[in-house]
Amino acid sequence: MSASLVAKIDCLLPQTQCTRCGYPACRPYAEAIASGAADIDQCPPGGQAGVDALAALLGRASKPLNAAFGIESNPTVAVIDENVCIGCTKCIQACPVDAIVGSAKRMHTIIATECTGCELCIPPCPVDCIVMVATSAMPLMRAEILDRAIHSRQRFEARNRRLARKGGERNSRRETGQRIDAPRVAPISRDAVLEAIARGKAKREAMTNRTDGSSSQ
Repeated sequence: MSASLVAKIDCLLPQTQCTRCGYPACRPYAEAIASGAADIDQCPPGGQAGVDALAALLGRASKPLNAAFGIESNPTVAVIDENVCIGCTKCIQACPVDAIVGSAKRMHTIIATECTGCELCIPPCPVDCIVMVATSAMPLMRAEILDRAIHSRQRFEARNRRLARKGGERNSRRETGQRIDAPRVAPISRDAVLEAIARGKAKREAMTNRTDGSSSQ
């Protein structure tokens, strides 16, 4: 497997790091394509244009985007409902590009310009306070996707370096017998979680009622 080929394939991927292709990030998917372990039609964020570009690079016939991995859609970003967020930090830990800011037991927010729309922050949220919002009525042009990909890859790599550095520091302390203190964060009570869920449910019901009321007039 040629490292240069992997790099060329990786440069054609959108760098959302969304895992929809079945691999943990864009680079492993690029490696799988280069080795023949994965096909070129597994990246919904890259869309059909992405499949066509990969086919052209590899000198093979293009094919339709495989719907088993998802469908091409308009660009979206994640938005946190500030009234429901309990500050559990699970979304921060899940974001592959450090696009979420906040601290434990404090409201979090998402930096829309940095969000790749990967949706990885949604499953771990215990109070269902994150939704995806469309940022455009049309899918991005191929040039726009690749433009954003460069920046997103840089943020993803920077996050990985930060986590690796923290892991190395912890290992060094462990090897030298130094005490490793766990972050002093008071646990979020079950009641707080249930109250947040109730607030979110009430808000969604109120919005549904308003929508139903306006549509019936």
